[in-house]
Amino acid sequence: MPMKNAIREKLLFLYKFSLAPKQIGSVTPSSAFLAKKMIDSVPWGRVRAIAELGAGTGAITKYIGTAMRKQTKVLLFEKDPYLREELARLYPDYSCHVDACQLGLSLQQEGIGRLDCILSGLPFFNFPQQLRDLLMDQIAAALKPGGLFIAFQYSQQMRKQLDRRFDIEHIHFVPLNIPPAYVYVCRKRESDS
Repeated sequence: MPMKNAIREKLLFLYKFSLAPKQIGSVTPSSAFLAKKMIDSVPWGRVRAIAELGAGTGAITKYIGTAMRKQTKVLLFEKDPYLREELARLYPDYSCHVDACQLGLSLQQEGIGRLDCILSGLPFFNFPQQLRDLLMDQIAAALKPGGLFIAFQYSQQMRKQLDRRFDIEHIHFVPLNIPPAYVYVCRKRESDS
């Protein structure tokens, strides 16, 4: 049965990519290798609230539950209505939201001051610069000082923009993914409020 679900997930992802390639960013979901690199970069013992932007089919989401502490609050963001509905069904303990551009508003609705960590699978470089800037503003404002922003990208083209906003602690290359990916582990500067 897991093989059948994996094939279904890949076909669904390919279909969604064919409809909105700039929004989806890849023809296939993130590999287990990429998901684990993202999850392993999180200091779970200190995370009380975390968000995942661009949760898609849940390729990374499915590893959050086994890593997090029981009381950790998880917010998932996914624009595609069908994928968001599936995420809500599969992860009823997590709250699902439509738009990462409204991250601050979603935190208010959930009664969360700031996040300890944000995971992102958003294909930033596919977005117009104005949207990238808006998302970066929302991400920086939503994180606690010293909070982590962990994002994967398929190139290093976002490095300069990330470096202006955060301290980049690590860039991990994950070759066992289609396409190969870079995981940026970025920390919000303590001096930034």
